[in-house]
Amino acid sequence: MRIDLHTHTIFSDGDLTPSELVRRAMELGHTAIALTDHVDVTNIDIVVPALVKAAELSGDYITVIPGVELTYVPPSKIDAMAKRAKALGAGIVVVHGETVVEPVPPQTNLRSVMSSNVDILAHPGLITLEEAELAAKNNVALEITGRGGHNITNGHVANMARKAGAKMVVDSDAHTVGNLMDEKMATIVAKGAGLTDEEIKKALNDTPYNMIKHLIK
Repeated sequence: MRIDLHTHTIFSDGDLTPSELVRRAMELGHTAIALTDHVDVTNIDIVVPALVKAAELSGDYITVIPGVELTYVPPSKIDAMAKRAKALGAGIVVVHGETVVEPVPPQTNLRSVMSSNVDILAHPGLITLEEAELAAKNNVALEITGRGGHNITNGHVANMARKAGAKMVVDSDAHTVGNLMDEKMATIVAKGAGLTDEEIKKALNDTPYNMIKHLIK
């Protein structure tokens, strides 16, 4: 079983149409994929309905979940934007965390893990133990990412998640051909972050499945 809950299409900065991305994921053995294009207040009302349609069209292949990645949203507006995304049909809400390779607004991590409407904090950089503990409390999963640059803090994220008892997921953050990860590559990324075999099983299979099982028709 391979589930990827963080990917991008032509509806933001990805190179592939939703249908092609889904087909390529299917060929790599995925059983489910979330389409989580970048949104802020200017495009959320356009992108989410488009991805809902894309999910319906692609449903003949594998389970496709429409979603969003809230990106560079002012921290004070994250919860309201996440709630808006779900009202529009997003099944998964990802927030673009405070990766060390981009100037994400301070307190993005904190406001994200405080929200009951956020599902995943993506590539959260040098997340603090306090933030990881809030993630555990509010059921926000911390991402171990395959994305170049963002992945340089994977080990730290895994350590904080482990100490706090927070959930982890392993995602590709795919933007183009070759970014999607099959089970073998996702396992390598997880091992590189220092996850144990049991943690890998949870992060690759159990946790993402439990996050979307209510959305599977």
